[in-house]
Amino acid sequence: MHDISQRVRYAFDAKARDIGVTRQQWRTLFLLSRMDGPTQSEVADILEVERITLTRMIDRLADAGLVERRADPNDRRVWRLHITEKAGDIVDRLTEIGRSVEQTYMAAISPQEATLLFELLGRIRESMRDEGSAVPSQNKVES
Repeated sequence: MHDISQRVRYAFDAKARDIGVTRQQWRTLFLLSRMDGPTQSEVADILEVERITLTRMIDRLADAGLVERRADPNDRRVWRLHITEKAGDIVDRLTEIGRSVEQTYMAAISPQEATLLFELLGRIRESMRDEGSAVPSQNKVES
């Protein structure tokens, strides 16, 4: 599983290189595109990175015009994160790259086998969550 995951990441990275965002940045953009204004703490927890690491990354994404911080209307101490329209275009491009890479590698198996594979991997992931298995932090080990 590790070898397959690594090769898929390398293929994706090679195709996404010209977009100009790092893997950790595009993971953050994907997450923000699927959530409605999470806090930095929530994003750090989901991505399993240190809060200071995420703060620096959000600073860079904000400087690039890809993310904006908006004050929480219910708590002045809290900032909510939102992607910008510019980031939405990048997420769309990255999604297409992801689909292309997936189609390339999944062509080796039938649609029925692919469905079974995703189901089985999902069950493994759920069993890991149920056990409370520790997942290495992204800033320690590349997953």
